[in-house]
Amino acid sequence: MNSSVALHEALTSTSDERARARAIAEAFERLDERYPPLPDLATQGHLRGTELRLQKGIEEVRARLAMEIEQVRAALRETELRLPKEIEQVRGEIARTKVDFLKWIVPLMCAQVAAIAALVKLL
Repeated sequence: MNSSVALHEALTSTSDERARARAIAEAFERLDERYPPLPDLATQGHLRGTELRLQKGIEEVRARLAMEIEQVRAALRETELRLPKEIEQVRGEIARTKVDFLKWIVPLMCAQVAAIAALVKLL
């Protein structure tokens, strides 16, 4: 049964003023339990304000991300331009190391052959 109908029946079924007052107080208590306090309710204005703040925040994040993405792209382009130069430097270093290695290994191999030949001659 509807609470307003129950309140009506409670008010009309009794002639005692105290019972009527109690029925009205209980009806208000049920209303308080059923509905939140008015300050806790969000109105359309509140929701619109929240929506506008969120949209502004989203746009700020988008702008910041766009700037960061552009900075990363610029750094990537710079790296792409620098990378071939660094690769050539590493290749040059490898070539120098190869030459230095050959400078040392060839005389050592010759010295080994001479040492082995000397040992064979002694035997």
